[in-house]
Amino acid sequence: MDDTKMQIVNIAGYRFVDLPDRDELRKPFQVKCKELGLKGTILLSPNGINFFLAGTQEMIDEYLQFLEEDERFIGIPTHISYTDYQPFRRMLVRLKNEIISLGMDEVRPIENTGKFIEPMEFKEWLDEGKEVLILDARNDYELRVGTFDNAIDLDIKSFRDFPAAIRGLPKEDKNKPLVMFCTGGIRCEKASVVMENEGWNNVYQIKGGILGYFKETGGAHWNGECFVFDQRVALDKNLKETDTQMCFACREPLDENDLNSENYLIEEFCPYCIEAKKITI
Repeated sequence: MDDTKMQIVNIAGYRFVDLPDRDELRKPFQVKCKELGLKGTILLSPNGINFFLAGTQEMIDEYLQFLEEDERFIGIPTHISYTDYQPFRRMLVRLKNEIISLGMDEVRPIENTGKFIEPMEFKEWLDEGKEVLILDARNDYELRVGTFDNAIDLDIKSFRDFPAAIRGLPKEDKNKPLVMFCTGGIRCEKASVVMENEGWNNVYQIKGGILGYFKETGGAHWNGECFVFDQRVALDKNLKETDTQMCFACREPLDENDLNSENYLIEEFCPYCIEAKKITI
């Protein structure tokens, strides 16, 4: 028997698309996902859909069939990985103003987004040593788990901090090729527009984000793991769960050194709790 049939399939996908009927879509998604036994989150906004779900292969197949009954959702690219357990605790279908929060209504990937670069082409650029700026659009705690060699760290706590953070980048670099990336690509669809609006003239985003890059290239030129927003915490270059854990108190990702620190007590505190003065020991 194919082992994957015994595993849990983890699937993620998004699409920026006008959904004037967002509110009416919620109930059918709730009913279908409950019927199938899926767990995870679906975000619905007037400007698109974003989903992270896990279940058996049969459940996922039926969900995708249901999804594509609406022609607006046909052919959404998905990231797929496997676990031997359910990484989500419950099933949520949430109504949001944005499927990825930036707080800038004028940024609409439906109408305009930055150029894409295929993962293999970007790897070739790095193999050749091409002069290129590499910009990590993710939050500070995600970068600590892993990032590209020589990637620019904006040191942001939230994606909403991105527009202000890029204004501190050297203005003389605005004509250089710049490749930006995030976990699955969704943040970069907005972030690339912000960059272009700020006068950056040669902006690319990695198609499929880090997960797409791992799948296509094996993760060349990447250091560490990739943080993910579920119970797995982080994936390696083979899209397999790693030993990275998350602090019960502050939700920071913890590597082996953190877990072995005298400032770590399971389900109580970690070195980042201490550093942030959230707790005194």
